[in-house]
Amino acid sequence: MTETLTDRAISGAPGDVAAARPARRGAGIGANVGGWLQAAPLTLVLLAFLVAPIAMIVTVSFWRATEFSIIPAFSFENYEFLFGSDVTYRVFFATFKYASITWAVTLAIGFTVAYFLAFHIRSQTMQIALFLLCTIPFWTSNIIRMISWIPFLGRNGIANQTLIDWGVIDQPLEWLLYSDFAVILAFVHLYTLFMVVPVFNTMMRIDKSLLEAARDNGASGLQTLVHVILPLTKPGIMIGTIFVVTLVMGDFITVRFMSGSQKANVGRLISNDIGLLQYPSAAATAVVLLCTVLIVIGILLRFVNIRKEL
Repeated sequence: MTETLTDRAISGAPGDVAAARPARRGAGIGANVGGWLQAAPLTLVLLAFLVAPIAMIVTVSFWRATEFSIIPAFSFENYEFLFGSDVTYRVFFATFKYASITWAVTLAIGFTVAYFLAFHIRSQTMQIALFLLCTIPFWTSNIIRMISWIPFLGRNGIANQTLIDWGVIDQPLEWLLYSDFAVILAFVHLYTLFMVVPVFNTMMRIDKSLLEAARDNGASGLQTLVHVILPLTKPGIMIGTIFVVTLVMGDFITVRFMSGSQKANVGRLISNDIGLLQYPSAAATAVVLLCTVLIVIGILLRFVNIRKEL
């Protein structure tokens, strides 16, 4: 009879077991090397296009700059000026205000649209058709979609003229354009789909039998929404929140156009420094913004585990 490796070990043949160990160790090393080789291309891409640019920005943020040149000397001058200015805190407050209001509105719209598509449209073909209908605005440039609001909200625009014709107002509303309202409206228009997609994707994964069980146990529609659908949709809401918040906090062109250059956020601050060729100051502001966004994302990830979605 042929002895197995276990039988030999039990019968007192340690030499055979010891001889088998190097082979298995060598196989494990070969598998590790193969895994590293497979991950090497993506690692190189991330190092070249993500880590290296961020490292360069951090490095430049510690340099000094004059009106005519950049001095590559280590200094905290940019950060001291940044944190010692009241303008910085007002601009960051405005940025958080835009991000929070935009998030609340996009969440309300995105959750409603996703809920309607997921639970009220029975036909999968109709779901796909309506979902593609939501993506039509993305067939054009963000700038074109944003600028299209200007003739609509202007003093002599469609909105004011319609309200005057209906007798709702006597004179044009000045706050419709070049205001915080216009900025937030443009943000909501641009980024609502980034909330709809992950929420809709999460809702489509909810087992419909759970909703039937809730109804069979006497739960109302509101109770089912609050205690069943909403908890199961949290990962999608969190992903959409990360998308919307990061996009709004990094945006600068929308604030510039829709506020008539009367408002500012952190993106505008960085853009202005670049326009003045103050690259170290712009880099320092970018580093602070990056750290702020990472802190916000870290706080959000403490509430919901989004790995289930990824």
